[in-house]
Amino acid sequence: MDLLEAYRRSLAEFVDRVDQVRPGQWSDPTPCPDWDVRTLVNHVVGEDRWSVPLLAGRTIEEVGDRFDGDQLGDEPATMAREAAAQAEIAATHPGTRDRTVHLSAGDTPADEYLQQLLAEHLVHGWDLAVAIGTEPRMDPDVVRACARWFAGRVDDYRRNDLVRFHARASADDDEQDRLLAAFGRDADWTPGG
Repeated sequence: MDLLEAYRRSLAEFVDRVDQVRPGQWSDPTPCPDWDVRTLVNHVVGEDRWSVPLLAGRTIEEVGDRFDGDQLGDEPATMAREAAAQAEIAATHPGTRDRTVHLSAGDTPADEYLQQLLAEHLVHGWDLAVAIGTEPRMDPDVVRACARWFAGRVDDYRRNDLVRFHARASADDDEQDRLLAAFGRDADWTPGG
């Protein structure tokens, strides 16, 4: 699957799930320790906002602190849709994929950064779905694309404490559950468990 198509689908899937959050669910727990639903959505919306100037070649210093704090305001779903739309435009702009993105971890090819963002939307989209009790199945083609990419990076992510290492996949798990385990998620997580 083409990277941009997979990225678009991950954005759309995440925003669809944000649209399903009911008013009383914003403070509900998520699989991310210490993050409620609002904090999780704010994190991803912040990533979307950051991606626009970073994909345009700006540095972290040039962006500054404008995306610190609350990105959701009084209309979280609207803010999520707007941020995702702007992120998609930035990612698909001609020449973007040929750029180098200046991240805190160092200069990174734009395609690698887009893979990271795809994984961010995909996995946090699952986190959101199970937190609010909606269908947690992810797009299988996007899962496959993400799993192929992440297989070569999982050790780096664990070494740098970017993913928890406590979930184990079994031979009977499907591709989605194996990907979730690689990202330190328990595919059987529930809000009360």
